[in-house]
Parts: sequence; structure tokens; C-alpha cells
Amino acid sequence: MSGDRLAQWQAEEAALRARRTRPNGAIPPAEALGRSGLDVLRDMLDGRLPSAPMAEALEFLLVHVAHGEAAFQGRPGARFLNPMGALHGGWYATLLDSAVGCAVHTTMPAGRAYTTLELKMNLVRAIGADVPLVRAEGRTIHVGRQVATAEARLVGADGRLYAHASTTCLVFDLPPRVAS
Repeated sequence: MSGDRLAQWQAEEAALRARRTRPNGAIPPAEALGRSGLDVLRDMLDGRLPSAPMAEALEFLLVHVAHGEAAFQGRPGARFLNPMGALHGGWYATLLDSAVGCAVHTTMPAGRAYTTLELKMNLVRAIGADVPLVRAEGRTIHVGRQVATAEARLVGADGRLYAHASTTCLVFDLPPRVAS
């Protein structure tokens, strides 16, 4: 089963990378303004908008978005080890933060935005050299007028849980000059 899931994840990643028409980089504001967060992330997923340069540097990419959901897939590797020889906790945190933040982002209508107030992460298992891919799967728990919360799980293709996280985000209106 895990071999089938791993092959599926690898095929999905190859298809997503093949669809990209833009290099990684910041999204030009004119291409995001006046659009919902879900629409922006769908265009990013479909390759019509650039992905974050950090995603390329840390070898992860957006693989799923839906209202209240976002998932990122990452390739842990030797270049992300800490001096003790273990995968650096910051790598786990970046994938999890991306999943919870983008899950919240999918719920933002045009003219609304969010920023992270808190990220809490629990590492429950080391990701060893035998783990080729992991996914951080985020879902919103609550999205209100001023506060949003979300959670994510970092899992391997074999279904093993490596870490989980939760976030609290501040939700706000964009200033008129930025929103229009």
C-alpha cells in the first residue's frame, strides 16, 4: 500500500512540476489583488502563478488546495540535516506552517488577509534517510472575522505521522490602497 501511495505522490509531483509556466518568485501584486485566496492558490497549483522561492530552496511544493485545505509535499534530504545528523526541526516547521497558513488563506475573500500569531508544533518521530517524501496536510478549524485556527499533520506515504501543528492567525481587512 505505501509503495502505491509513494508512486502516486511521485506521479502527482511530476505532473505539477510539468504544468509550471512561471519561475518561482513573488506573486506580482496586480495578479493577486481583488482575488480570493483560494483562486490565487489554485493558480499557483496550476502553474499560472509562481511558487515561493523558499519552496524551491527547501524542496517542497503545493500539491492540493480546496476551501479550508492545503497540502505541501516535501523531499527530506541530507542538505536539511542539523549538526547532530537529524532532519532540522525548522524544515518540519516550514512545511507545517505552509500547510496551516495556506489552509487559512483558502478561506480569505478578496480584500481580506491573515498573518500568523502562533505556530505550535510537535515532532513525534524522526524522518530518516529512508523516507523519500512527506506531506503536510492542513485544514482550518475555525475562521472568524478576526481569528482563524488550523491544524496540520506531517505524514509519510506509509501513513506514519512524523509531526503535527496548530496555528492561530489574525484575520484583517487589507487597506483600501492595497485591496483595490
